[in-house]
Amino acid sequence: MSHISKDKQKLLNRVRRIRGQIDAIERTLEEDKGCMEVLQQISSCRGAMNGLLAVVLEDHIRAHLTETVQEDAVHGSDAKEILIDVVNSYFK
Repeated sequence: MSHISKDKQKLLNRVRRIRGQIDAIERTLEEDKGCMEVLQQISSCRGAMNGLLAVVLEDHIRAHLTETVQEDAVHGSDAKEILIDVVNSYFK
């Protein structure tokens, strides 16, 4: 994934924030906080993970899929189906 090297620091910062959110979930559970606080922490973490996934997936599409689509267009493949398959594989 050498193409993400240019944004490596931004991605690492996101991962570190996510780690902090996971730590917050653990603290919330250890401190016997209420269900709503635990759910809020989990929801925040899930949103951050989805954001990270979206950034990396977008970069993947821009770096790799456009080349694949151009090559497959020559062979008769449908670019929309290729993109749908990629997105579905990462959001399962």
